[in-house]
This record gives sequence, structure tokens and C-alpha cells, in this order.
Amino acid sequence: MGLAVVPSVMAALLRVLGATLRYETIVEPGGFEQRKDGAPGIYCFWHRSLLGAAHYFRNWRIAILISRSYDGELIARTVEKLGFTAVRGSSSRGGSGALLAAQKQFRSGSNVAFTADGPRGPVYKAKAGAVRLAEMTSAGWVGAFYVHPVSAWKLKSWDEFLIPKPFSRAVVSFARVVAVPGELNERQLEAKRAEVEAAVERARLAAERGHW
Repeated sequence: MGLAVVPSVMAALLRVLGATLRYETIVEPGGFEQRKDGAPGIYCFWHRSLLGAAHYFRNWRIAILISRSYDGELIARTVEKLGFTAVRGSSSRGGSGALLAAQKQFRSGSNVAFTADGPRGPVYKAKAGAVRLAEMTSAGWVGAFYVHPVSAWKLKSWDEFLIPKPFSRAVVSFARVVAVPGELNERQLEAKRAEVEAAVERARLAAERGHW
């Protein structure tokens, strides 16, 4: 019953809530909102900003990686009602299969987004999945963003998940993209993962300040 009813209710509430938010966009030099040539991109953001991101990016043609858990199933069914494609799997469950599915989505023209520290954290610690996908697809880069509702309820969860309050200002921050060359050895992969982690964190801090 929960899986049948809750996603529709959540999606409807998010549409109503999102329509009240006042978005503003800030971009770090070297960052950008979307590929101007229409080509897909690979993006990362922190798990706690999922609700604001789900509404703001609902028309971007995005495949998003979501864990194979009951909570993940609720989220997957909800975001699919908002126009996203859910790719199931995470760093701990179904990771290889999820990356292959994400690769297929990317090659079909969809952007791919990762909750970089999800599904269970630790908070602000990026996994390597986005870098691995960039390597697999020869995308060349990974983008980083954060959506900060200035007025929000903060849950007592591992990520201090944010629920935007109606009519809040919401700052959408894009960091400078991280270049990802072709084949990477393990040392290079870790270095790029750390760069992505730093980029998403810069995006968060800039959004919370309201400027770069």
C-alpha cells in the first residue's frame, strides 16, 4: 500500500511546494548549468539537498542513481513521477550493474546525477561512482551542484536532510567542473574522486553564503 500511494502523494506535494520556491542561480567561474550543445553530462550533489534538486531539475532529462532499499524504492517511484529515470543500485548494492545502466542512459542522451554521499553516508564524503562513469563514457568531466533552501526543516538523519519551507528562497549553486581524462589508475581515480568531493562541497558552501 505504501509503495502504491506514497510516491503519488509525495510527488504532488513536491510540485506544490516547489512552485512556491524562489530560485536563484550562482555559478563558479569554470562551471555551468547545462551543456549548451545539448550533450548529456554527469553531475554530483549531496544527498541532503535531494528535495530541492528534484523539483528544480525535473525537466532536465536526468537519470538518477537510487539505492536498492525500501526507502530507495519510494524515492525512485516518486522521482519517476517528476520526469526522472531511476537507475537502481549504489556503491554497496548493485554498483556495477547500476553503472552499466547509467552508461546506457548517458549514451541515449540523458544526463546522469549521483547523490555523491548517498545512500548512507558519511555525509559530505563522495563515492567514486561519478568518476567511474565519466571514465566509462569518455564524458570528459563531472559537474557539481547544490540546492540550498534558505528556510528549511532539518531532519535528524545522517545527512541532516533538508525539507524546504514554502516560499523559501532557494540558491542553486554550480561549481567548476572536474576534468576526467580517459583511463585512470587507482591513484588517479582517488585523486579525481577527491576533486569531485571538494567541488560539491564548494557548491554547498557557496549556496549557503549566497554567492561565490
